[in-house]
Amino acid sequence: MLLVVLFWGGNFTFTKLAFVDLPPLAFNAIRFTIGSAMLWLLLQRLEPGGDTPRELWGRLVLLGIIGNTVYQVCFTLGLARTTATNTSLILSAMPTVLTVSAGVLGLERIASRQRWALALATLGVVTVIAARGISPAAGDWVGDLLILGGVACWTGYTLGLRRLAGRLSALRVTAVTMLTGTPGLVLLGVPSLLGVRWSAVGATAWVGLAYSTLLSLVAAYIMWSRAVQRLGPSRAALFTCITPLIATLVAMAVLGERPTLAHLLGGGLIIGGVVLGNVRSEFRVPSAE
Repeated sequence: MLLVVLFWGGNFTFTKLAFVDLPPLAFNAIRFTIGSAMLWLLLQRLEPGGDTPRELWGRLVLLGIIGNTVYQVCFTLGLARTTATNTSLILSAMPTVLTVSAGVLGLERIASRQRWALALATLGVVTVIAARGISPAAGDWVGDLLILGGVACWTGYTLGLRRLAGRLSALRVTAVTMLTGTPGLVLLGVPSLLGVRWSAVGATAWVGLAYSTLLSLVAAYIMWSRAVQRLGPSRAALFTCITPLIATLVAMAVLGERPTLAHLLGGGLIIGGVVLGNVRSEFRVPSAE
């Protein structure tokens, strides 16, 4: 999980660098075509005799669409319209959302303090979004709302992974859900791909694409799936508290972004909510369906 948050923390900046020459939807189409092909080849090599039970395919397809197609559209379009700092801080509310959602669905026991944690994290997200004002002149806050949509998608995806614990390997779950989520991203990206001037795409964009594909997508997704199955969604997500710090430091160094006092306050509220909601959580593995 420490490697996951390191890769994800740098991904915000590397993705924005790639957006200089590659439109977000074109970026997604290329990234997932390469990533899903690599994962599928890796799966065939490491699990040549493995099989995916027929009764699980419907669930895996749904998870692929939610956790890859819809989430990635929200993430890339949102990141293109807001800052790397805002994106990382809003996404850092994920652990609290996951914990409360898992409790509501009966996957984990939930305490009253976790409801307070969700309220605290929500207040932090509102503070981050309002840092530049809810007006066109203050910035495109629609990007922040798209990132919030991504939080909802990733929560559903992660809880779905938890229900598959012990039934499929982390590699197989990641490969199949990525493969089923890729066609939608490719279809959405075709118009943008046709409009790209490939000769004008610089080395920085290719480096950003390579980082986002190989590290943030392929490597991190495998490790995330394994961590969720081993630790549970809440404990795995707790590590993502570190992601905003890494993301902000990288964005400051590379993109020149400077967090405001409101960002620091909002980030503190979000991380406080995450810690309050996850410390000493009690976990139980759901029975197989």
